Amino acid sequence: MSLDEFARERLEQLRAHGTLRRMRVLDGAQAPRMRVDGRQVLLFAGSNYLDLAHHPELVDAGVRATRELGCAAGGSRLINGNLRLHEELEEELAKFLGTDAALAFATGYMANVGLIPTLVGEGDVVVSDQLAHASIIDGCRLSRAPVRVFAHGDLDALEQALREVASTRRRVLLALDGVYSMDGDIAPLAEAVALARRFDAIVLLDDAHGTGTLGAGGRGTPEQCGVREGVDVLVGTLGKALGSFGAFVAGSRLLRELLVNQARSFIFSCALAPGPVAAARSALALVQREPWRREQLQRNARRLRDALAQHGISTAPSQTQIVPVVIGESARTMAVCERLLARGFYTQGIRYPSVPEGTARLRITPMASHTGAEIDALAEAVAEELAAVDA
Repeated sequence: MSLDEFARERLEQLRAHGTLRRMRVLDGAQAPRMRVDGRQVLLFAGSNYLDLAHHPELVDAGVRATRELGCAAGGSRLINGNLRLHEELEEELAKFLGTDAALAFATGYMANVGLIPTLVGEGDVVVSDQLAHASIIDGCRLSRAPVRVFAHGDLDALEQALREVASTRRRVLLALDGVYSMDGDIAPLAEAVALARRFDAIVLLDDAHGTGTLGAGGRGTPEQCGVREGVDVLVGTLGKALGSFGAFVAGSRLLRELLVNQARSFIFSCALAPGPVAAARSALALVQREPWRREQLQRNARRLRDALAQHGISTAPSQTQIVPVVIGESARTMAVCERLLARGFYTQGIRYPSVPEGTARLRITPMASHTGAEIDALAEAVAEELAAVDA
């Protein structure tokens, strides 16, 4: 069988299963309104939560760094790519998050697939939530450590898992998401961290969707849940609320040194380009200077959940700016998605394998800059289109 024959056969299987995907084409800067596949729409499908991606201060910082330092770092951090700009960003991240150190990675995915195999191996064990992000799952696979999966958010199941593995393994890593990216709920961190301490487990928290959006100072779910001192390793992104590109791991100075020496996705990757690094530094300053952005974001999310509830539509278990409307069947979900797009609302349908079979959904993500009228109009449209596909 030729490569193209294999590809055609596999694509037909995906189409028959209702999980064939395609990339939409977006025009314009990331903003509440964009052109999607040639149509002007309200964007409710992104992660530019604070509307910083096109903020003049970020753009100016990125342009200035690009003019002065060029379009690329020119190599890996361990050879010739370690710019002073990288070190300054990492120092500012650590200060913001209250950790001793931080280390930038190209993406959140690369952070986890480099971090987890650095922390654990075949003689250890990872305890992980059933709905862990793909990057955590793949990092666990690369580590070759056995993985004990517990039911999503189930503290009794977590306690049982930790108790069973604590006496049999050399090192135990508890890997959690702060905000679960397809359900919008927050992990029960206070209780989970207490259990980890009880059973001498290392706590790794991926807070990609919480950094900048939650907590009194925008420091994410550890701040929101009062466990900043209890998280050993924090993973975050520069490409969502912070409106730039890249990711980071924050923790102790010894952890940073270990990652520099052993995290393969760091060692064997080019360093982040100067422009996004400078933009991320500008975003960090804005997050601290303009708390109204995260406050308005969460008000908008509550308004959307309440508006949908008034139409009898559940968004459980969402507590954040990620608002799911679970429809169930993939074809029906995508039909609603396309009908909403035709009406000027872009809320992407999410199907297996991004979510479990039978739980396809609209994943709606408002921004801080959406108006109340826009949110109300979306809720009404979702209700009408759900009814229309059932008619």
